[in-house]
Amino acid sequence: MSIPRLPLGPAIESVIDFLVDHFAFLTKAFSEVTGRGLEVLEASFALLPPWLFILLAAGLVWLVSRSRGVTFFSLLGLGLIWNLGLWPATLSTIALVLAATCLAILIGVPLGILAAMSRPLARCIMPVLDVMQTMPAFVYLIPAIPFFGLGKVAAIFSTVIFSMPPAIRLTCLGIRQVPPELTECAEAFGSSRWQRLVKLELPLAAPTIMAGVNQTIMLALSMVVIAAMIGAKGLGGEVWKAIQRLQMGNGFEAGIGIVIVAIILDRVLQKAGARWRS
Repeated sequence: MSIPRLPLGPAIESVIDFLVDHFAFLTKAFSEVTGRGLEVLEASFALLPPWLFILLAAGLVWLVSRSRGVTFFSLLGLGLIWNLGLWPATLSTIALVLAATCLAILIGVPLGILAAMSRPLARCIMPVLDVMQTMPAFVYLIPAIPFFGLGKVAAIFSTVIFSMPPAIRLTCLGIRQVPPELTECAEAFGSSRWQRLVKLELPLAAPTIMAGVNQTIMLALSMVVIAAMIGAKGLGGEVWKAIQRLQMGNGFEAGIGIVIVAIILDRVLQKAGARWRS
């Protein structure tokens, strides 16, 4: 006796087709705004000569981290990327990561705050986050293509979906870890819910939220590399091109560039979070 197969795949395809047919105006608007914003960001980066961009980046790293080691590594790492001829691809990758991270944080942090304030909402969101964090990264490329086609906007969409869970989860965790004694004290002094959130809970939860931002950036960087399969270009595109052409040296050079960018972003955010805690 054979058990009938559940039509899960066709049902998902029907839902995606329905969304594409009836909400195309939203995807077109998102694609237009995001594409224009990304073009402006990349053009702004390209206006600066590489040596000036490297110096400004190192100065920004020093202001944020106050670490000589991280600043020196940033100078050497970005200089190596420039020397390897990967500068335009690196600027494209940085722009994609910044755009995707900003969108993920703008969506994820408010959702995390709402989940911390509402137990029923948290019970609904957390299982969804569990599924999102265990789903293979390549699966997120599938709905991006019918919604936005091939290109950088589809890459940003899939990157936002993939990298958003840590921002939601750690924001919710940070607010819930605020000692109840402080919350009760704020309520005793007549603080409103908004005042308690802005002046007490968010400042105390800031280190945990920063950890979520750090994880979001790292996931965004890893997903931007995978999204090269749907036209994201950048350093991920260089790796994908090297795989297709069996150019092992070029692939490792692009991979080293990705590692350098990831280390700089990770160390800067770690130092910034440590300074915030102190």
